[in-house]
Amino acid sequence: MAVSVHLPSVGMGISEATIVKWLKSVGDRVEAGEAVVEIETAKSTVEVEAPVSGTLSQILFEEDAEVDVGVEIATIEE
Repeated sequence: MAVSVHLPSVGMGISEATIVKWLKSVGDRVEAGEAVVEIETAKSTVEVEAPVSGTLSQILFEEDAEVDVGVEIATIEE
């Protein structure tokens, strides 16, 4: 089953963030709670964690892309 990874809300008034660096590649095994991507807002840099364990099957945005909060950024196949 595919599970979406969404860009989280990282603070009040923050509506978008920039993908800084993917810490995992498509095909990599990830564990729930493991950091998969680093994002940056105007106020901070944050690591986004995998919501489930599985294989990173899809990355929907490249590094340096600006993404709105709540948008799906990757998919993990359980």
